[in-house]
Amino acid sequence: MTNSETLKIITGADRELVMTRVFNAPRRLVFEAMTKPDLVKQWLLGPPGWSMPVCQIDLKVGGKYRYVWRNADGREMGMGGVYREIVRPERIVATEKFDESWYPGEALDTSVLVEQDGRTTLTTTVQYESREVRDAVMKSPMEKGVVASYDRLAEVLQRMEK
Repeated sequence: MTNSETLKIITGADRELVMTRVFNAPRRLVFEAMTKPDLVKQWLLGPPGWSMPVCQIDLKVGGKYRYVWRNADGREMGMGGVYREIVRPERIVATEKFDESWYPGEALDTSVLVEQDGRTTLTTTVQYESREVRDAVMKSPMEKGVVASYDRLAEVLQRMEK
């Protein structure tokens, strides 16, 4: 099931990209699925054909996270960052830097979860080092990966509610 029409991606302030999606699950479950390695490995995979052999999360301010993805031909892509703010179950702020960065510098991700009537709106704002970097990311195939990952997240949340 593809729900690309449910993902909204817009440019925010000068250097920001804002992604919004509504999930049919309570906020506490969405937060859990975003912060527990065994759950993250099930959905944060990007387009089909990728797995996540490394998913480390030290969920505390100053704690680090590390993700490594691997595709079918063995190519790997890694990234990590540091948690700057955590307000359970409503907000996570963390840095983001790819090992072999396809854009210069580090980004700052702010994820906000708002629940209404048992549904959760996840809004992730990514602040890049420049407008040029943000614009390059907007032109990349990033949206396909986010759509695929969020569709998987919706499926994980559905299983968690049972």
